[in-house]
Amino acid sequence: QVKLVESGGALVQAGGSLNLSCAASGPLDTYGIGWFHQPPGKERDGVICVSSTDGTIYTADSVKGRFTLSRDDAKNTMYLHMNNLKPEDTGVYYCARGGCWYPTDWGQGTEVTVSS
Repeated sequence: QVKLVESGGALVQAGGSLNLSCAASGPLDTYGIGWFHQPPGKERDGVICVSSTDGTIYTADSVKGRFTLSRDDAKNTMYLHMNNLKPEDTGVYYCARGGCWYPTDWGQGTEVTVSS
């Protein structure tokens, strides 16, 4: 089973930017990969995901135009680039591998706090 380790979470002011990283112990290039967000006291939801089937990128409406996903397959690492952060972006961010809707592998999460 692959191990995923997120990093980069921090306290940032609204309007700021942050880049999260997810280092995998195994390959990412043949899998659907994505990032998920769990606000305080709420359920985890998908943020952005790349399908392994056709490369389609699914992005939550709340982050369209602000968040993007990139990957470095040589390093088995994916990234979440977050711009124009809002207080509602606060929460724990998880990376996942194995599909956009029902991923099989999860990281432990990294916390992002956006102050107003």
